[in-house]
Amino acid sequence: MHIEHAALYVRDLKGARDFFVRYFEAVVGPLYHNPRMGFRSYFLSLDEGARLELMCRPELADGEKDLLQVGWAHLAVSLGSPDEVNRLTAHLAADGYEVTSGPRTTGDGYYESCVLGPEDIPIELTV
Repeated sequence: MHIEHAALYVRDLKGARDFFVRYFEAVVGPLYHNPRMGFRSYFLSLDEGARLELMCRPELADGEKDLLQVGWAHLAVSLGSPDEVNRLTAHLAADGYEVTSGPRTTGDGYYESCVLGPEDIPIELTV
């Protein structure tokens, strides 16, 4: 058994898609569009692991965002080495994305940083 994919609603579907292509070399599947519902989505694949589905609908609710709330906490992406965590963290920071922690070794031994991606999506960069 494994996780096949996780899904994430975004307002700017193209912007979120382009973020994952630019910084994580995601491979993008075809646009799915259901005109009756106004629903659009892309499936993104990285080198290995579960896929990410980015979804958009016109009537999305916009609630207050808090990093410490019940529900999904972050998307973690394994980059393979501490040097890659450092490199991508610096690249994202230079491009204006907020680094909320790290790079650092956590108390449970992970080397990671946390960055707010498009639409303040918390993304954990780890080895």
